[in-house]
Amino acid sequence: MAHFGVLGPLAIEGPPGHWVALRGDRQRTLLAVLLLNANQHVHVDVLVEALWPERPPKSYASNLHTYLSRLRERIGGLRVEHGPLGYRLCVEPRELDLLVFRSAVADGQRAGDAVAAAGHYRRALAQWRGPVLAGQHVPRLDADVARLESERLAVFEDCVDAELTAGRHGELTGELQAMITEHPLRERLAAQLMIALHRAGRQGDSLEIYRRLRTTLIDELGVEPGAEVRRVHAAVLRGEDPVPRMPPPVWPVCQLPPDIADFTGRDTELAELTAELGSGAGVPLAVLSGEPGAGKSTLAVRAAHRLRARFPDGQLYVPLGGRDIGEVLADLLRALGVPGPAVPDDVRARAAVFRGRLTDRRVLVVLDDAGDPEHVRALLPGTPGCAVLVTSRQRLSGLAGAHRLALGPLSDAEAAELLNRLAGARVVRERADAGRIIAACARLPLALRIAGSRLAIRPHLRLGELADRLEDEVRRLDELTVSDLAVRSSIALSHEGLRPPTRRAFRLLGRCRLVDLPAWAVTTLIGEPDADEAVEELVEASLLEAREPDPTGEGRYRMHDLVRLYAAEGPAEEGGAATVLAATLALADAAAARLPRTVPMPAVAHEPFPQPLPGFLVERLLERPDEWFAAERANLVRLIGTLGAREALLLLDKLSVYLYLHGHYADMRAAYETVLAATDDRPAAAIAEANLALLRHARGQYEEAASAYRECAKELEAHGDHRTHAWVSANLAHCLIGLGRAEEALHTARGLSTMDGQSEALLVREAESAALLRLGRVAEAREVDLLALASARAGGDPRRIGTALHGFAWSSLLTGDSGEAVTAIAESVELLRGTMARSALAKSLRTLGAISAATGARARATAAFEEARDLARDLDERPRELSCTRAIAASWIGEGRASQAIPVLRACLDEFREMGGKPATGLTWLVLSRACEAVGDEEGAAEAAAEAAGLADPRDASAAALRRALLALTEPAGQPAGRSLR
Repeated sequence: MAHFGVLGPLAIEGPPGHWVALRGDRQRTLLAVLLLNANQHVHVDVLVEALWPERPPKSYASNLHTYLSRLRERIGGLRVEHGPLGYRLCVEPRELDLLVFRSAVADGQRAGDAVAAAGHYRRALAQWRGPVLAGQHVPRLDADVARLESERLAVFEDCVDAELTAGRHGELTGELQAMITEHPLRERLAAQLMIALHRAGRQGDSLEIYRRLRTTLIDELGVEPGAEVRRVHAAVLRGEDPVPRMPPPVWPVCQLPPDIADFTGRDTELAELTAELGSGAGVPLAVLSGEPGAGKSTLAVRAAHRLRARFPDGQLYVPLGGRDIGEVLADLLRALGVPGPAVPDDVRARAAVFRGRLTDRRVLVVLDDAGDPEHVRALLPGTPGCAVLVTSRQRLSGLAGAHRLALGPLSDAEAAELLNRLAGARVVRERADAGRIIAACARLPLALRIAGSRLAIRPHLRLGELADRLEDEVRRLDELTVSDLAVRSSIALSHEGLRPPTRRAFRLLGRCRLVDLPAWAVTTLIGEPDADEAVEELVEASLLEAREPDPTGEGRYRMHDLVRLYAAEGPAEEGGAATVLAATLALADAAAARLPRTVPMPAVAHEPFPQPLPGFLVERLLERPDEWFAAERANLVRLIGTLGAREALLLLDKLSVYLYLHGHYADMRAAYETVLAATDDRPAAAIAEANLALLRHARGQYEEAASAYRECAKELEAHGDHRTHAWVSANLAHCLIGLGRAEEALHTARGLSTMDGQSEALLVREAESAALLRLGRVAEAREVDLLALASARAGGDPRRIGTALHGFAWSSLLTGDSGEAVTAIAESVELLRGTMARSALAKSLRTLGAISAATGARARATAAFEEARDLARDLDERPRELSCTRAIAASWIGEGRASQAIPVLRACLDEFREMGGKPATGLTWLVLSRACEAVGDEEGAAEAAAEAAGLADPRDASAAALRRALLALTEPAGQPAGRSLR
């Protein structure tokens, strides 16, 4: 391998005594850049900028490859690696004068006496043949060249200190006079020359050096000499010897703060940090960022203590926090044994000496609360063996090659453990109130530590009382203060560093109470041309969290609760909140129109919503309306609580299309209860009550639902809302059928005035047919179903046709036309599978199971019941889930697993009785009697049979058909049902 020189003109020596000349300027430039960054990856962008400072050619990539190929041809054994991070020239320490220089400097810094140190420093300085890359100007390397020249000067001064200490002042005078002529403002050189002259008996000359230095500093900079030069001057005046002494070795050094005893959680993050920083590859750099109060510094200290064994030379802890980087470096150099006079004045020179002190050492550097990537770069070690851990409120995106870890809130379990450690065992006893405190603290360690400390200080303070205070958003930040800990001041530090436009955006976002916001809503809310820049600054400052794109492809942003409260304290700002609201209402309206309306209630009439967003954006967002609702579901539910009654009801009507379709009944119930509590508008309240009754109905709370339906029907009739009244009455009829009150259901259904073209007509006919079947009037029911089917087919809607086919299939079975029943229910299931109406599909699958069981297709029956049960469970439709579970348990009896069926049937029985559904309860007793009989429990079988007979209605054709289907399933496979229970 060749030997290279950069400390002077670029030099390449092949075999000893044979020098290689490079023909082209760009080849020399390329080699110079790689050598100054030897054994480190150099990004392609850096190389391109160095080779073509003004404008690179379009073929720069191929040109770069050509130059590298020619370098390899000219220089035998040249090792240049290429990877994702760029190009790296691999050289051994002895093959490059710069590496030899730094190795010798490190030896001098480790030396235990002045003579040995001076020898190493002289060996280092001997590597310099002139200015760095003399005769070659590469603008991209100007900063590197200046840094190396400062490093050389600092080493020369270290060498002079060592030789003065060793008593070699005589031969230093001429060399120092030449250097002070070249660097007339260098106070450390002047002090050294004064010492050498004084030791040589030339006190007057020594004082003259001080006079000239002072005059030059005052004339050119307007400042007096520094403290060290004045100290030497005073010593010379007194005739004393001011020669510096070599400091003792400082290694190892540990500056870490103590690790706190009640540190909790963060196991995953600790493992990630220790693995990254302890890898031993290069100089690992980890940046730990996160919102104020996330516990970044505490985690960094814990990780640093865990890594002490891997860094035996020491652990440096540097609290940055807005401090001047020059002062930071000066403190570090003094801590590493550099005497005051030896600390350079120039910041870059101090950084060079700092790197020199860490050369070949294994030191962990912890930089706490960094705010400027440039400050971090100044404190990075230059050689492998060291590692750097940075904490910052910002992401410090400008630090290339850093491993980033964003620290979020604690998990619920970790938060509870931390609160328990701080406040004691009563946290476990008052678990519910502890959960409220944790939620109010947003699971942030700082807030939890403050809350826990307040509880520890006041052992008689009930957790519920503190939770009540913290849940008051107006006073929450005031409550989260104890001693010198305060959440507000922690957030304020991040806020103060924002630009004024970003502060305005911060306040606007803080007053928006939604869970998270899509990117379009954020920029619309801010309403300024530079909104994107403000958002990026907030994300960088960890005051706004950028999240993964939602299913519509829109990026999401979230502001955590405590940060939002701080932002909302600022003055109100004019922004685009009204535009965001208008766009959201219009999007919800358009998305609902693209989904099937399966909720059995009419849409609320309203004027069209104007859409302020551009058409292309609306189309992209609503390309899959189901996914848009899924992404915005939590936002829309929360938004409903902030609107007026009319707007809230309109938005909820649109949202209910999605919620009911997917069985999100809890959200639907909470939203309608919110509307009901906030409105004095009786028609609106009646609609909200009717929807709440519908949800009770879906959960099997038949009595409560029926009572609510009746009250709503009266209210709607009184207000002249005949259409909603018809829907509510039809739902009431279905509810009465579930209660076993078929006559009343039929009377209600036939009392409705409907037309074939109206969407509620099918619901009414379903209720009428079901009531007729319960009363044994099968032929009349089939006529109703035929009319409903004809009307649905005329309309052409697959969902309505599938629903009508379901009713027709069941009445066909009861009239003895099993072939027609099988065909119709198969078509119903097939049609409904092609729609999003999963509730209707579950209903048809359940009927497919019953018809299949009744016609001897046992395997098909059980498969249909299982699929229907799973769908009903997903949709939280408990009555249908229970009826399918009962049928599956019946099939277990036929498979010889009656003992497994009995506890399942008893659980179904308990729920059916609680719901008040007499037909369903009677059928469950019937199947239970067969299960008891199969296990030899004659007494249990007789009791169950008697209960079933007591609830049976001899007119109920539907129950009779279901009875036959269930009994068929209880028979051993291959045998028809040959028994009945009276």
